Amino acid sequence: MQTQLLFLCCCIGLSFVFVEGAQVIANDELSILLSMKASLIDPQNVLKDWKMPSNLAENRLLHCNWTGVWCNSRGFVEKLDLSNMNLSGSVSDSIQSLHSLSSLNICCNGFASSLPKSLSNLTTLKSIDVSQNDFIGSFPTGLGKASGLTSVNASSNNFSGFLPEDLGNATSLEILDFRGSFFEGSVPSSFKNLQKLKFLGLSGNNLTGKIPPELGQLSSLETIIIGYNEFEGEIPAEFGNLTNLQYLDLAVGSLGGQIPHSLGRLKQLTTVYLYKNNFTGKIPPEIGNITSLEFLDLSDNQISGEIPMELAELKNLQLLNLMCNQLTGFIPDKLGELTKLEVLELWKNSFTGSLPRNLGQNSPLQWFDVSSNSLSGEIPPGLCDSGNLTKLILFNNSFSGTLPMNLSTCKSLVRVRLQNNFISGTIPVGFGILPRLQRLELADNNLTGQIPEDISLSTSLSFIDVSGNRLESSLPSTILSIPNLQTFIASHNNFQGKIPNQFQDYPSLSVLDLSSNRLSGEIPESIASCERLVTLNLRNNQLTGEIPKAIAKMPTLAILDLSNNSLAGKIPGNFGTSPALEMLNMSFNKLEGPVPSNGILMTINPNELIGNVGLCGGVLPPCPQKYTIKPGHPRKLHINHVIIGFVVGTLVILFLGIAIFTGKLLYKRWYLYNSFFDDLFKRATKNGLGD
Repeated sequence: MQTQLLFLCCCIGLSFVFVEGAQVIANDELSILLSMKASLIDPQNVLKDWKMPSNLAENRLLHCNWTGVWCNSRGFVEKLDLSNMNLSGSVSDSIQSLHSLSSLNICCNGFASSLPKSLSNLTTLKSIDVSQNDFIGSFPTGLGKASGLTSVNASSNNFSGFLPEDLGNATSLEILDFRGSFFEGSVPSSFKNLQKLKFLGLSGNNLTGKIPPELGQLSSLETIIIGYNEFEGEIPAEFGNLTNLQYLDLAVGSLGGQIPHSLGRLKQLTTVYLYKNNFTGKIPPEIGNITSLEFLDLSDNQISGEIPMELAELKNLQLLNLMCNQLTGFIPDKLGELTKLEVLELWKNSFTGSLPRNLGQNSPLQWFDVSSNSLSGEIPPGLCDSGNLTKLILFNNSFSGTLPMNLSTCKSLVRVRLQNNFISGTIPVGFGILPRLQRLELADNNLTGQIPEDISLSTSLSFIDVSGNRLESSLPSTILSIPNLQTFIASHNNFQGKIPNQFQDYPSLSVLDLSSNRLSGEIPESIASCERLVTLNLRNNQLTGEIPKAIAKMPTLAILDLSNNSLAGKIPGNFGTSPALEMLNMSFNKLEGPVPSNGILMTINPNELIGNVGLCGGVLPPCPQKYTIKPGHPRKLHINHVIIGFVVGTLVILFLGIAIFTGKLLYKRWYLYNSFFDDLFKRATKNGLGD
């Protein structure tokens, strides 16, 4: 009995010791947290409750209630979450003394220092997240000693150096994310030990070498994102063993060779991104076995051959991007039967034949681009049947027939680019009232008729190009009232009549090309109100009248072509002083008079002024006399002054001569007269005195 009582007393005593010890350690952790706070910059004072209590003895566990701090049942800090607090500064070395810390999250802040090496002493860590900061330097080694570590997220930082090889010892790792830094070197071979790894993210670094085949042994992998590096060589055939893989991203690198047929064994794959590499050979038909596949992007490679018919069996496919390759042959008709297809990008290949007739009728098609191929036939009528089509790009092909009428009622359309085909007929009414349409490009086809008046009703169009067709009649009188229009190109048609005089309502216009038509009348003065106009091309029309002087004051006009018209009068004197003018062509008009000697006109190529018989001076041959001496000219006034001075001087001299001659004559007469009377007076006096 005494023995039992003694044992009980010992246990009670030891419990007091442990409790007291725990309280001491808890007090130490409070001090550790305050030490960490001292190295932080907290502009929003988020950690305002992190402060020393007035009575430490009574508030030993106060820190467990602080912002971002979680403690275990014994009062030790177990979790520290300081994410999204706009913190900066540095992470203090004192963090290593939080011996029970299992979760550290400081993501989404503004740290721009290096991480302390002492993090390696946190052997109880299970999760660390330092992502979305600006940490620099090497990532600390030693975390591999944390046997329970399951997640490391260091993405979106500025780390450099090599990937930490010792993480291969953290065999419990499930998530390893080093995306978006400046790591270099190769993938450590030790990573083959991470048999529980589900997520591997290494993209957006400067990693080199070959992709380790050993990664194909990590059977738990569900996501591989290691693109945007400088890997070379082939995709390891061992990747076909990753039967749990759902997401494979090897995009943007220097990988080459053929795409492994073994990828067809990965039945759970939903996403394959291999774009912008150097893959060659054909598309493996085995990819058609991946029935779960939703996104397949093999664009920007050197893949050749035809599209395997098996790809049309991918019933869950939402995106198929094969653009910028060397593919040939027909586009499989069964692609039109895919019920989930939203994006189909096949441009810049060498496809021939016609498009699947039912394309768009069975799927929510949004983006469709087959430009720059050798396709022909008519445009499928049901491309917008789902009402989701936003981008329709078919330029640089040989499509014929008329424009499908339902395109002009497709309210989801943002871009329509059909230039350089053989499309005929008229432009359907309705494009002008599509609420989202920004670009309408129908150039270089065989379209006839006129531009529908409803185009002027658009509130969204910013780019219209109908050049190189056979459109006629006059331009819609309100075509210049489209509020957001930046580019309007209608050259090489048969438009006639006057240029609509509504430029004052056209504030956004930067490019206007009406060249090679039959437009007549004068250039509207209001065109000078287009303060953003950069290019104005009116050449090869039948325009008359004088060049508006206000054009010279347009602040952004860089290219002006008025050649091959019937413009008359003189070149405005201030034309060469236009602030942005770089190219000017006024050849083959009826302009006359001297070429102003200022600005661009001092160095203009004479060929851009030829064909104006009356132009002279400047870079052209000197002007004839009728232009060099003209009324009001300073030189003429000077000559007139000289002539007048000469005449006046001559008259003055002549007058003086006459005056002198007359004076002498009068003096002589006066002298003789005076002499006669003087002599007579003397005689009379003499005779009088003698009596």
